[in-house]
Amino acid sequence: MDKQVQHILEILEDNAKVTPKEIANLTGMTIDNVTKSIEQFEKSGIIRKYKTIIDWELAGEEFVHAIIELKVTLERKLGYQAIAECLYKFPQVRSVRLLSGGHDLSLTIRGRSMKEVAFFVAGKIATLDQVQGTTTHFVLKTYKEDGVILYETEHIKRLQISP
Repeated sequence: MDKQVQHILEILEDNAKVTPKEIANLTGMTIDNVTKSIEQFEKSGIIRKYKTIIDWELAGEEFVHAIIELKVTLERKLGYQAIAECLYKFPQVRSVRLLSGGHDLSLTIRGRSMKEVAFFVAGKIATLDQVQGTTTHFVLKTYKEDGVILYETEHIKRLQISP
């Protein structure tokens, strides 16, 4: 991949609101070339979606997130794709990932309460023929989401901890 093309993608990944003019200034490309590149990325599926990260707790909304690990039985000749497609169609499922190790798939689920999430897992996920077992981990606090720090105390800011 061309370095300028990669740079455009990295800039957009960090901030989807950046303008083609700002990207042009950062990359040394023309605004027209940046705009054409972005359009090509969108058409080809390289750019899938522009996303906003919302701190729902700060906005006064409460959601419960859970990470569900699954052990699954594969369907002949279909591999993990068939069960992944079945799982990601549920609106409660925020992500589906293939794992190495003791479990096969990881789901991130969002609901309004622990009870709602538990009933969803028990009624919709665990009952699927391919699912051999589930392990549910409820998320108690999110400190960082997609590279964005959501929770930082004044004490931590003053310490100026560097990674």
